[in-house]
Amino acid sequence: MNKRKHTSAFKVKVVLEALSERSTIQELGRKYDLHPSQITNWKTQFLKNSASVFDKPVKDAKSEAQEKEDHY
Repeated sequence: MNKRKHTSAFKVKVVLEALSERSTIQELGRKYDLHPSQITNWKTQFLKNSASVFDKPVKDAKSEAQEKEDHY
């Protein structure tokens, strides 16, 4: 049996749908051809690591462009 690789973007999409609770985990599993426990694992991992999103300041495109301009 081959393991499928899913992109981070796909995983986030599935997890956000699961968090919205508009569909059950079983329904999402059928929709995306995934085992419900896989969705639950991704959801747990997502929630466990979500705080790290705010650990580092995020630079927006404007400030990056300004930094490049300042260096010249």
